Amino acid sequence: METDKERAPNTQDWKLLHPVLATRRSFYYLGMCFLAFTVVAFFAWLRQLRFGLGVTGLNVPVYWGFYITNFVFFIGISHAGTLISAILRLCHAEWRRSITRAAEVITVLVLFFGVGSVIMDLGRPDRLLNVLRSPNFRSPLLWDVCSISVYLTASTIYLYLPLIPDIAILRDHGARPTFLYRWLGLGWRATVKQKRFLNAAIAVMAVLVIPIAISVHTVVSWVFAMTVQPMWHSSIFGPYFVVGAIFSGIASLIVVMALIRRIYFLQDYLKPIHFNNLGLLLLVMALLWFYFTFAEYLTTFYGSDPSHLVVFYSKLSGRYAVPFWIMFVTCFVIPVSLLARRKTRTITGTVIASVSVNIGMWLERFTIVVPTLSQPRLPWAKGHYSPTWVEVGITVGFGATFMFLYMLFTKFFPIVSIWEVQEGREQAVPEVVTRVRSYLPEETVPSA
Repeated sequence: METDKERAPNTQDWKLLHPVLATRRSFYYLGMCFLAFTVVAFFAWLRQLRFGLGVTGLNVPVYWGFYITNFVFFIGISHAGTLISAILRLCHAEWRRSITRAAEVITVLVLFFGVGSVIMDLGRPDRLLNVLRSPNFRSPLLWDVCSISVYLTASTIYLYLPLIPDIAILRDHGARPTFLYRWLGLGWRATVKQKRFLNAAIAVMAVLVIPIAISVHTVVSWVFAMTVQPMWHSSIFGPYFVVGAIFSGIASLIVVMALIRRIYFLQDYLKPIHFNNLGLLLLVMALLWFYFTFAEYLTTFYGSDPSHLVVFYSKLSGRYAVPFWIMFVTCFVIPVSLLARRKTRTITGTVIASVSVNIGMWLERFTIVVPTLSQPRLPWAKGHYSPTWVEVGITVGFGATFMFLYMLFTKFFPIVSIWEVQEGREQAVPEVVTRVRSYLPEETVPSA
């Protein structure tokens, strides 16, 4: 059994505990700023509860607007943790060790705001109980509820398991609240048996969360694709939504990493190589996103279905041309131009590309939802959607509340996994050498 001294972080890794053990005044100022937006969102929601959805821009036939756009966007961002962390862990990518927890926290927190967006769209929260009271198993909406519930459960377990050794470190060094760390630590003593069980459990969850994550955004796409609405009824929506989810998830992770690196002075742990590698992944996803987008619009144009072409031209040159072309520039032109060259694939370059991608991916979800609903198949049912301050306030409030909860997590738990970094120093280097040697032919000594 290892002693407490052996489990303690070394001198270099103590800075990972500093955000938990000490709180700067700026933490409270920033937290209050985020909470101010949360309060605005809360009052906007109260107004909606009192006067109904009439205070929003939603109407017939545009019954989905900002709220469902936010729902698809938040569920997409959630892929940052499970897919990126799990795939990198299974591939033994050693550079992942400093970024996995930052990604996994995004997944768990952002799912609540995805579900919250649906509740906002329902108008009355109690209507959510109708899914349980009168379930319709033929409805993609019920499939969505089931898949997101499973996803949230699996993602929470996948976040918690690697947290246990770090919680034990906080427990053993008297961090407060003591009862919380003692309870969550589950008696962790870093024995050989405990390590073996933990590594096996993490490996099992890493395998499980990948198909679960893929199924979640596929089911989200089916909410649209299972209808006969113009430009929604398409078999390409499943992979298209999954690619878009990974795309926005990587971009969100890069932005969060840059903030953590700057605020908590973690330059030794979140290095340029991490941003370079994630930037390359973002570049690949940008090219895949362009492929699926081009394929979707090409088949729509070539099919020449009048109902589809009305929506098609409203995006390219009509009422929704501005958000559509901004989407194209921010999702493809800017990130590809920055990430394709090593000279601009710096920390600053990848962050700019990531912010651009997040803006573009939100606009992509908006241009999927609203133009189709405003141009339905029945010509006398055309509508126009313009969001009100209620929808804008709730949307901004959701983003601010997410950032506040993320800050709160960093106050109670290390945002960089201490034990994984230590394990990387002690075990990963010789393991990598052994693995690389197994790929290559054995050296032969030339005969005299």
